Amino acid sequence: MSAAFSLRRMLAMIGKEFVQMRRDRPTFAMMVGIPLLQLVLFGFAINSDPRHLPTAVLDADHGPFGRALVAALEASTYFDVERMVASEAEADHLLARGKLQFMVSIPPDFSRQVARGDHPALLVEADATDPAATSGALNTLQELAEDAIAPDLTGPLALLKAGPPPFELRIHRRYNEEAVSQYNVVPGLMGVVLTMTMVMMTALSVTRERDRGTMENLLVMPLSPLEIMVGKITPYVLVGYLQVAVILAASLWVFHVPLVGNLLLVMLSSVLYIIANLAVGFTFSTLARNQTQALQLTLFYFLPSILLSGFMFPYRGMPVWAQTIGEILPLTHFMRIVRGVMLKGNGWTDIAGEVGMLALILLVVSVIAVRRFRRTLD
Repeated sequence: MSAAFSLRRMLAMIGKEFVQMRRDRPTFAMMVGIPLLQLVLFGFAINSDPRHLPTAVLDADHGPFGRALVAALEASTYFDVERMVASEAEADHLLARGKLQFMVSIPPDFSRQVARGDHPALLVEADATDPAATSGALNTLQELAEDAIAPDLTGPLALLKAGPPPFELRIHRRYNEEAVSQYNVVPGLMGVVLTMTMVMMTALSVTRERDRGTMENLLVMPLSPLEIMVGKITPYVLVGYLQVAVILAASLWVFHVPLVGNLLLVMLSSVLYIIANLAVGFTFSTLARNQTQALQLTLFYFLPSILLSGFMFPYRGMPVWAQTIGEILPLTHFMRIVRGVMLKGNGWTDIAGEVGMLALILLVVSVIAVRRFRRTLD
């Protein structure tokens, strides 16, 4: 072998690499697809200043100033007044289930007290489990409310414009009054860690058998595809449960995240979420031809999961199409369950919808995985 550098040999080596890249189409698709996915998600879907946030109003005043406030909220780009509630209990229920981001309560005789200069209190309750989702809207609320009633301060009421605001704005950040970021991040981190590890572990399971040459032994066994799938993922359920226990212990004793609800609900829903992720990973293992492709599929799945689930960026700040994609990701529903139980004290009836979505995702993915599983090496 010649030790001298040869341009001809180098060009031949470069050509060989291009040929190999062309033949390995999944890898080439990942090299092109992941940057495009990042560009689309960060360019169009991610928004750190969410607007059009669902809002409800409890108007016990029905006076001119109360109506002006409601009209200003409806005209604002930050608030979408979706309903007028009849009681505080109804508003609490909607906030706890995550159906609302804000609740505005206009007290009785609000208009009359403003006109008399009594400075009545206007209560605004915000779901602050994700502080980033509410900060922008709350920063504009004082000015919005003052501008709303200013046109009605005419004649004898014009003197109220010269002094301080003729009402007191009281903002109550529910479930996370001090806007502690750990309260939002740490429970969500449980879902992120489980997604990354559970999907990756099972994505490598079948491809590892193929790469090691032990697939033949597995195929000659009298096992159905469903039995193989259950056998593959069951050991990892215990591993996932151990991860849940470690993260929960750290969240309670290290980061001091409150646990308002029932710990048993978190543990039971975690089992369903772990199995759903393992089923996703098993499906990837039936699609990939080797471990490298399995890892690439895991990365391609993990990126939109952390970006579109509401873990890193406010979910309601994303466009509708991105929220639709987020709804089919297990992480989105699991984070709502964990944050709801730990921070809001949600019970079974409050999380039943999210648990049902996890069960539906598990069913669909399991059917795909079993049908995709091949009893041959081809």
